Amino acid sequence: MVRAPPGPVRERWLEALRDGLPPGTPWRCLPTGIGDDALLGGLDLAATLAAGRPVARAGLLAEAEGGIVVVPMAERLPPGTASRLAAALDTGTASGRPARFGLILLDEGEGDETVAETLADRLAFRIDLSGIGPAETRADPPDSEPGAPVSDPVGDLCALAEAFGVASLRGPILAARVARRLAGDRPIGRNDIVTAARLVLAPRATRLPAPEEPAPETEAPPEEPRAESPPDAASEPAAADTPDDVVLEAVRAAIPPHLLDQLLAGGPRLTAAKAGRVGQAAASRTGRPIGSRRGDPRRGRLDLLGTLRAAAPWQTIRRGEGETRRLVVRRDDLRIRILKQRTETTTVFCVDASGSAALERLAEAKGAVELLLAEAYVRRDRVALVAFRGTGAELILPPTRSLTRAKRGLSGLPGGGGTPLASGIDAAVAVALGVRRGGSRPAIVLLTDGRANVARSGEGGRTRAGAEALQAARTLRAAGLPALVVDTGSRGEEARRVAEAMGARYLKLPRLESGDISAAVRAAL
Repeated sequence: MVRAPPGPVRERWLEALRDGLPPGTPWRCLPTGIGDDALLGGLDLAATLAAGRPVARAGLLAEAEGGIVVVPMAERLPPGTASRLAAALDTGTASGRPARFGLILLDEGEGDETVAETLADRLAFRIDLSGIGPAETRADPPDSEPGAPVSDPVGDLCALAEAFGVASLRGPILAARVARRLAGDRPIGRNDIVTAARLVLAPRATRLPAPEEPAPETEAPPEEPRAESPPDAASEPAAADTPDDVVLEAVRAAIPPHLLDQLLAGGPRLTAAKAGRVGQAAASRTGRPIGSRRGDPRRGRLDLLGTLRAAAPWQTIRRGEGETRRLVVRRDDLRIRILKQRTETTTVFCVDASGSAALERLAEAKGAVELLLAEAYVRRDRVALVAFRGTGAELILPPTRSLTRAKRGLSGLPGGGGTPLASGIDAAVAVALGVRRGGSRPAIVLLTDGRANVARSGEGGRTRAGAEALQAARTLRAAGLPALVVDTGSRGEEARRVAEAMGARYLKLPRLESGDISAAVRAAL
């Protein structure tokens, strides 16, 4: 996986890679919106219509057998295409045809746009060319000695993966393959382990190795004087850095700078399990038909009547060209339906049900949810309700349009206890991300005074709980979720700080009716 914008540096890297391949090696570029027939193989519709019999065609993956497949704008790859690529990498086949290929994903994403982890986890290398200039592309790789042979290279790589928080087993497996390739016919050396770990494990790191705690100092009992004995090799002072320490530092030095900043800050690493907006729009084939246009039926729904209407005026001319078929349909006649997509909205209410004013806040929230639910019934939108109190958060009402189910969930909502604000935001984000993966548009409405006093662990303490709440708010912002913070407190600016960390709109509504909250939500979202 190569992260770099289009430009001379990326083109030089691809050119150098292609020059290093044997002559005649297949090299295919995969369009982001490719259909299954073109990717995996299937029926060649145009050739079938021309020949009057089924004509099969090989897919792009089968054509790339023994070669390379390059995917530009990989961050916008539809989830279905990413899954089919992953399956082909695992099995080495595509629709029964051999398809063993090398995959290069060109990541051009900005902000929180990332390549699907389904594919990224299967690729050995994650290369960042964004900070490299054209002059540096001509540098030759440094030569290194293999180092002393390692008795258990796989065990060493697994230990390094565990130290840096690489959860997937593909990390050490791919690193072991790289080390074996570097070593060639000789035994794997220590420097081979270091290089493989720097290339494969460092970009996957999710934490830094924990420093070893010094052993507690204890007073040793006085020893009896004894005869001098010759010095033993085991009694020699240990080196300042053990081999494992050196390897750990070498791998740590290879961690990308932006990733190291996240790890040092202890912030969560977010991965996208979805394609970009363009990929989602291209992959969707649902909606209300509003017409037809010329296009490829493999990338949309065939409009049969529109195709026949387009072909009808040309039948006399085509029969005069020697055609014997009663109906002659050409590629230019094919029409696909134009579908108008409607994005369903799901409002996730995250309600602070703690403290002495819980009953008042819950009454406002219940009224707002019921009013919005009545409107959602007309617009076919949905609402969900998350409540947090005591030591955690709970999903009271999953996304629904059922008025009866909503009232039943609201009527049994309890109140009182501490304020685990971070847990509440985490739960709301989890619900909203699930909604977005399902194709709906989520929005979060947080009703709270922002005065967190319970941490994620369930322990009390305003300082730690407040810091975790702001961290959760920044996570929500990084996920790109629209949000509204309704300050239900009568004093203090805690809720405003949470809204700023979220990048959300802030409203202070301490003494308003539920109808006012409902109107504010509609205006903000």
